[in-house]
Amino acid sequence: MANDDSEIVEVARQLAEAQQTGVPCAPVRDILQADDLEAAYRVQERLTEESLRQGRRLVGRKIGLTSAAVQTQLGVDQPDYGMLFADMDAPQGLPIPVSCVMQPRIEAEIAFIMKDALDDARLTSADVLSAIDYAVASLEIVGSRIKDWDIRIVDTVADNASSGLFVLGDCPRTLGQLDLRGCRMSMVRQSADGRREIASIGQGSACLGSPLTSTLWLAKIMAKSGRPLGKGDVVLSGALGPMVAVAPGDRFEATIEGLGSVIADFAEEI
Repeated sequence: MANDDSEIVEVARQLAEAQQTGVPCAPVRDILQADDLEAAYRVQERLTEESLRQGRRLVGRKIGLTSAAVQTQLGVDQPDYGMLFADMDAPQGLPIPVSCVMQPRIEAEIAFIMKDALDDARLTSADVLSAIDYAVASLEIVGSRIKDWDIRIVDTVADNASSGLFVLGDCPRTLGQLDLRGCRMSMVRQSADGRREIASIGQGSACLGSPLTSTLWLAKIMAKSGRPLGKGDVVLSGALGPMVAVAPGDRFEATIEGLGSVIADFAEEI
C-alpha cells in the first residue's frame, strides 16, 4: 500500500499539470498501486484543498460508478465520489466548448438539492429522504486527465472521480412526485450534421438499486471523511445508463420520467 507522502504529492502534481496543459498523463495506479483507494482519496483531497485555496467554491458532490453498465465499461466493481465546484455548473442554453473538459463523455443522472445538512455517519434512508429539498434531471459531462481513459478505480478516484461539468434541468420535483427506482431515462444525441439517435437508456434502479441508496452511501462516507453534505448542496446521484463520447456540435437531450428533460449543447470547434 502506498503511504509515502511524496507519492501523493507526485500524483497530484501530474493530474494538476494535465489539467493546466490539456495534455493527459499516464495512469497513476502504477505510482499508488492499483488497490490503494486510501491513497487515491488522499490525492483527491490534496487537489480539493488546493482548489479551495485558489478560491473555488465547493457546491456539492458526485457519485460515480453506480451503474453496472458504467462499471463494466471501466472495469471496476464499486462506486466512488468526487467534488463539485461552482465553476463546473454549465447552465442550460449556453454552448459548452468541448475543450472545457478533457476527453469528454456524458451521462444522464438525477440530481438532488439538499435542504438540510447530513453530518452524522449513522444515517438512515429516512434521514436522507427528509434532507432532500427537490430533484431535477441532470447531465454530467465527465472527463479524464488520464490518457485514453485508461483508468481503474484508483485512477478515477485520484482524478476527482473523473469530474468535468454538470448541467441541471429546470423542472424541480419533490420526492413524493417521483418513482426513483422505476423512472426511465432516454438520452438522444443530435450530431452536428442533424442526425438523431438514442445514445443511452436506463432507469433509476440502475443506480445502486435506487438513487436514494446511492445518496445514502455518499452521505455516510462524506460525514466520515469530514466533508459532510450541507444545505443547498448539489448531489449527482449516479448514472442511469452508459456514458457516451461527446463530439463538437453535438446536442444531448436526456428525458427522465417525472423530471422532464435537460439539454447540453456542445459548440463546434472553429
